[in-house]
Amino acid sequence: MLTAKGIVKTYGSLRVLKGIDLEVKEQEVVSIVGPSGAGKTTLLQILGTLDRPDSGDVFYKGQNINRLNQRSLASFRNLNVGFVFQFHQLLPEFTALENVCIPALIAGKHKGEAEKKAMELLDFLGLSERLDHKPAQLSGGEQQRVAVARAIINAPSVIMADEPSGNLDTENKKELHKLFFKLRDTFGHTFIIVTHDPELASMSDRIVRIKDGLITDEQ
Repeated sequence: MLTAKGIVKTYGSLRVLKGIDLEVKEQEVVSIVGPSGAGKTTLLQILGTLDRPDSGDVFYKGQNINRLNQRSLASFRNLNVGFVFQFHQLLPEFTALENVCIPALIAGKHKGEAEKKAMELLDFLGLSERLDHKPAQLSGGEQQRVAVARAIINAPSVIMADEPSGNLDTENKKELHKLFFKLRDTFGHTFIIVTHDPELASMSDRIVRIKDGLITDEQ
């Protein structure tokens, strides 16, 4: 489903990625692990189309997305890639329901349609009683589930998660980890997850280890 070939990325004099080749299958859950500074987040951003490589190509279902212009790339990203971040990145002035609706509204869906889908997802995630609550009124675990609902509202083929459980307590970490696999099994999402959490990594279908900008091991 997703293939990266020869990905190189440099910031100034620092070569962060030194030629990454990676293939991810549809509905696979892949964890990317390695020491801080290894290039994990940079790789995730390139795979998620938030950044472009200096050289190399990224293919989604055979389409070379590096050839898309910025406008086409933004549209592709909105419809095909969902993001979950460590600190949720919810807009504080909006309710849970409104936060989840944003990607659907950007994609051109009518407000009523977006709200209906958002309510269905929030109910699926156990948040039907929190629709009108703003992020400051939600627990960390609830905020992250809202972020997950926002990530999947456009039914993207792949979810990119950067340290998704890094800001959660032990109980909420376990619940979030189980949720990823429930979503994969229910909706068919593919997950690519950057994590330092050994429990989450061990649950994955595959672990990709990165060190000094290179993949050193896959298991």
